[in-house]
Amino acid sequence: MQNTLGTLRYTLRQFRRSPVFTSAAILTLALGIGGTTAIFTLIHAVMLRSLPVSDPALLYRVGDGDNCCVQGGPQERWGMYSFPLYERLKAATPEFEEVAAFQASSARLSVRREGAAAAAKPLASEFVTGNYFSTLGVKAFGGRLFTPQDDRPSSPPAAVLSHQSWQTDYGADPAVVGSTFVVEGHPFTIVGVAPPGFFGETLRGNPPDIWIPVQHEPLMAGESSLLDQSVAAWLRVIGRLRPGASTDGMAPRLTAILRQWMQHDSGYPANWMPDIMRLLPKQSINLVPAGAGVAEMKEEYGRSLQILLAVCGMVLLIACANVANLLLARAVARRTQTALRIAVGASRRQIVAQALLESVLLAVAGGLAGLVVAVAAARLLLVLAFRGSHFLPINPLPSPMVLAFTCAVALLTGIVFGAAPAWFATRTDPVEALRGSGRSTTDHSGFARKALLIVQAALSVVLVAGATMLARSLNKLERQNFGYQTQGRVVISLNRPPATYTLPKLRALYRQMEEALNRLPGVTGAGLALYNPLTDNWGELILVSGHPPPRMSEDAGASWDRVSANYLQNFGMMVFRGRNFSIADNETTAPVAIVNETFVKNFFKSGEDPLGQHFGLDLPENAGTFRIVGIVRDAKFAGFGLKRPALPMFYVPLAQNVDYKDALMKRIELQSHFIGGMMLVTKLPPGVLEPELNRVLSRVDSNLTINSVRTMDQQVSLRFDRERAVASLAGLFGAVALLLAAIGLYGVTAYTVAQRTNEIGIRMALGADRASVVRYVLRGAFGRVVMGLGLGIPLAAGAGRLISNQLYDVSFWDPLALTLAAVALALCSLVAALIPASVAASISPLTALRTE
Repeated sequence: MQNTLGTLRYTLRQFRRSPVFTSAAILTLALGIGGTTAIFTLIHAVMLRSLPVSDPALLYRVGDGDNCCVQGGPQERWGMYSFPLYERLKAATPEFEEVAAFQASSARLSVRREGAAAAAKPLASEFVTGNYFSTLGVKAFGGRLFTPQDDRPSSPPAAVLSHQSWQTDYGADPAVVGSTFVVEGHPFTIVGVAPPGFFGETLRGNPPDIWIPVQHEPLMAGESSLLDQSVAAWLRVIGRLRPGASTDGMAPRLTAILRQWMQHDSGYPANWMPDIMRLLPKQSINLVPAGAGVAEMKEEYGRSLQILLAVCGMVLLIACANVANLLLARAVARRTQTALRIAVGASRRQIVAQALLESVLLAVAGGLAGLVVAVAAARLLLVLAFRGSHFLPINPLPSPMVLAFTCAVALLTGIVFGAAPAWFATRTDPVEALRGSGRSTTDHSGFARKALLIVQAALSVVLVAGATMLARSLNKLERQNFGYQTQGRVVISLNRPPATYTLPKLRALYRQMEEALNRLPGVTGAGLALYNPLTDNWGELILVSGHPPPRMSEDAGASWDRVSANYLQNFGMMVFRGRNFSIADNETTAPVAIVNETFVKNFFKSGEDPLGQHFGLDLPENAGTFRIVGIVRDAKFAGFGLKRPALPMFYVPLAQNVDYKDALMKRIELQSHFIGGMMLVTKLPPGVLEPELNRVLSRVDSNLTINSVRTMDQQVSLRFDRERAVASLAGLFGAVALLLAAIGLYGVTAYTVAQRTNEIGIRMALGADRASVVRYVLRGAFGRVVMGLGLGIPLAAGAGRLISNQLYDVSFWDPLALTLAAVALALCSLVAALIPASVAASISPLTALRTE
């Protein structure tokens, strides 16, 4: 062992002679390193990865607000703009080579290949300016991408297909480029295919399948077009900085332009202006680096990924403590051999080098095995967190940065947790060790091994308690009272009818649809809606007739939905005061509305009867529009804020319409008649219903396409995918932590029994029975467990406080979670300690005394 190669051969020979030790150490490290690497893979993809574009460092986003998807008032942190405001800002940014705008959301459009027999497909679309691809620095995979000439009202309609859609939806057919596709009934030429790996400027589930120039948005939206609306903010903006230019001073300049525009050119209604002026000093535009794109998923998943990374870090600490205990026990077991090596001339440096090499090799092997675990765990997390996504542009395979992270973790693990065994190995006194293992040989590692065991127990309590809190929170979220029936309800997401349809045509279409749906075998009720629960949210400013106009604030707004006559009662939302809608509430009768309890509390004084009262939307002249005819219990319709009480909400009949005078209100009214939701009362599964629904709807209107068919229970479940992923993985890692802590306790207890075999034999020779020996061993083991519990329970409560914003109706010091964690650790520890205790009790005194 005079050189590194000799030391390496000796270390590998030692591993081969101890396969159980080697396998246990590598598997333990693989779980810890693999879990941590899996989470870092997702953190890198979601929070750190740059867009697959040229020179991403030169990209800047104009505004950092994260609202979506159409805003109509002040935003404070602006992030979305109307098209007229985008053009104003674009002209004021000479530091940028190009400034592109793109739709904040991805809507689905009905797309079919002209002349093909196949039905239309609902493709995720995004409206973009003609310089979108050149601003990002993206080259075409096939054909060409947009130019500014494509983004003119008079230009022939053109579209660009994503590489993913080109492959999966159209079989990678080269003839797609240059062919005509019918989009919402209008012919478009596919001019090119985007490059592989390009998912747009925003990382999200179901990225755009097709891009369309923003100037053709009126062609798709008809009279509901947003393009020329000054008030409607629906576009995000990214610019590419000129070489040598700086963003210094741009934000104040753009903020000044924004405030001037809000005062003079925004087109806000006159009754909004007092509040606009009051809120004006808070309105600002920030410039932020956009090399990683719009951080939509970062905002949504960042906190959850940080929690999982902390969980995996604790599991890695437990795994490392286990390996360190194994190495310490191994070093003590080999102290006679080490003493002999020192006695014949080995230096302490050689002893330390050999021990460190052993731990580093174990860590490297654990890291390699951990990569396999990491890929599997990353795939599992993606499946759990994004079940509703048809395609997610995240690769579970580790990137070069993640590989570097794994290597660094493995090496750090080997050095840090191999240092202690290496140091203890050099503390061996050759003379004392060579006297015999049973004499007064001092075990310098005893305190360290016990301390590591206490740390393992404490961290296990933290993980199990935290996982239990998250699981209980998820259970309460899913089982809360949503205000409607979920059992026996199937919800259908419908691609909205073409924008060219008139109101009379829509009313006739909806009557045919309801009649056809009610005739389906196994269906006992049907309903249509602007949107189904937990899928969307529409909101407006509320003005009550006879009440002073409210200020523009969150308390003055309400969500709303447009529904068919029997929709609410078919969903189990019974009116407890007043009446439900009926077929008599149609285009020939005065507009009526049903409101929920929170609406009444927000907009009417105590003791004031809301029935028969009138209210309206956004403008004072609209205050008398709707007459309240019924009140229903609160229900949670919006797809956000499910941890908060229900929003104020009202419902209006699908068959009625309001003849507004204001152009903006006309657009909102018309757009609200293009429904996107259907609901069936049935016990038939979605798989059976979907073919029948496609057949029935195509017979009613060939332009109708279905996006998804789910039970309401599935719809609820999908809203909590992120919470479920965190709770499931936290629970899994909590179980792994318990297992590792139990293995660690078993190892330390078994080693203690082996070390004290002689002492146990003397005790039994002096009259100790088997029960007293078992109690003696268990007392020593559980002393460490109790210390771990004493340390772990306060730490668990502290961890609960850190994740309290992720919990719903669960306290950070949840007694059930803390008790369960303590009991689980105690039971696992009991099983782990009983095995060596039973072995100790079965030792024959004569055999024990011969071990000397």
